[in-house]
Amino acid sequence: MLVLTDKKAVCEKYFDSIYRLVLCRAKSRDATDDIVQEVFYKYIKCEKEFETEEHIKAWLIRVAINASNSYFTSSWFKKTEPLNDNLVFDTQEKSDVYYAVTELPQKYRTVIHLFYYEDLPIARIAEYLGLNESTVKSQLKRGREMLAAKLKGEYDYV
Repeated sequence: MLVLTDKKAVCEKYFDSIYRLVLCRAKSRDATDDIVQEVFYKYIKCEKEFETEEHIKAWLIRVAINASNSYFTSSWFKKTEPLNDNLVFDTQEKSDVYYAVTELPQKYRTVIHLFYYEDLPIARIAEYLGLNESTVKSQLKRGREMLAAKLKGEYDYV
C-alpha cells in the first residue's frame, strides 16, 4: 500500500472525518474550527515518518482527541459561554439523532461517533482512545441505552 506523502492530499482526505469527530465532541462549530485547525497544523509541522495510511489516520484521530481534551480543560474555555449553532439536516430523524448524541456524556459521544460514523472496529477505537476493548464495548452499550431512552417516544423502532 502506498502511503500518501503529500501533506495537502492527506489533509484533504481526512479533513471531513476529523471535523465530524471533533464536532461530535465539541458540539460547537467555532470550537470545532479551532481544534481542527490545530490538528492539521500539528500534522503539517510533524516530521514523523508514517508507515501506512492507517497509521496517519490513527495519528490524526489521536491528536484530535488530545487537542479537544486540551481545549475543554483550558482556562479560556472554562471562562467562555458557548454560542448556539443551528445545524441543518436532511431529515428530522438525522437532526433528532444528532442532538440526542450531543446530549450524551463525552466518553459515550466519542465511541458512538467512531463506531457508527467512522465505521471503526472496537479494537481500533480502543487503540485510538487508549482504552481496553471491554471498556469500549461497555461505553457503546451504555451510550446506545441512553440514546434509546432519549429517542424512545419519538421513534417506534428504538
